[in-house]
Amino acid sequence: MKKIIFALIILFFIVISLLPQFLSFERTPYQKNWIAYKEQFIKNGQVIDQENNNLSTSEGQGFALLFAVFSNDRKQFEKVWAWTQQHMQRKDYLFRGEVDSSEQTCDKTCISAKPNTSNGDLIIAWALFAAENKWDRQIYLVEGFRVLEAIKAKLIRKKFDYQVVLPSETGFELADGSVQINLSYWVFPAFKLFSDITADPIWGEVYQSGTSLMEWARFGDWSLPADWMILSEDKVTLTGANSTEYGENANRLPLYLMLAKDYQTELVAPFIDWWSQQPVPASVDLLTGEVSTLSANSGMQAIEKATEANMQGNTEITFPEVNAETDYYSATFILLSQLAMIKQ
Repeated sequence: MKKIIFALIILFFIVISLLPQFLSFERTPYQKNWIAYKEQFIKNGQVIDQENNNLSTSEGQGFALLFAVFSNDRKQFEKVWAWTQQHMQRKDYLFRGEVDSSEQTCDKTCISAKPNTSNGDLIIAWALFAAENKWDRQIYLVEGFRVLEAIKAKLIRKKFDYQVVLPSETGFELADGSVQINLSYWVFPAFKLFSDITADPIWGEVYQSGTSLMEWARFGDWSLPADWMILSEDKVTLTGANSTEYGENANRLPLYLMLAKDYQTELVAPFIDWWSQQPVPASVDLLTGEVSTLSANSGMQAIEKATEANMQGNTEITFPEVNAETDYYSATFILLSQLAMIKQ
């Protein structure tokens, strides 16, 4: 009996000595950045860009939903989704593009009168389908399909043999038949997921239209796409576009390709050439050639790192930490770049 008791005591101390290894775990850099991101930019489910007049956007809500899914943070996902539904979702299931910090009250009728922004709609639908896959909640699948059907009906247009994503429901189909486009609204990983879930060929067509336009729409000395362009029957032009710059919008295109596991060298080559500069400028006017005096921020640098690492098959890569000094745009694209490596 004494031997048994002695053996149990020894076993007890062995278990106690090993317990910390089982109870503690090292958070990944992505998880650490997500925790910092929540603390800095999310309040009661609302994602707030402090440097942009405390604006909240459907894109920002969508990215937060996506980050929560891939952090397995269901509690935060539910908070962000509840706020998004209450304050941004219109009667047609699309989402108003932004909420101003000065706004007092806005009921469903008021919300439904506000314009949408398609990138936010697409990212939210992507996050809902990802949430259903992660947590097996059928309600997210139902809600995702509601959003997706509205996107298909109101925001996808066949133009000049391309399936075009309208940036918003109104205002971008021009009187002469041309259309103003923004290629960053082609959220490639979302289209790939929609195609897999629905088996609807339109999403593959939208995807292919986006990559074809990336090959065609190249301007300036660097052969880059502009943030905004005008698509007509026989050309893509910068004349009359909202902006002639390559900047924060078009800069994310290679990252979207990496998230979609699309490693076509010819698509990303112009971006890699642009990144060969030291330091890399934040933007360039593709009409005048004027280069910004500002350097690429840490979010842009993260996009560069993730793209080059994916193209080279390199998994040993360190991203910046999100901290109190990190602006909203940079923090968002640091996390999204980390996600591109996690999904590799």
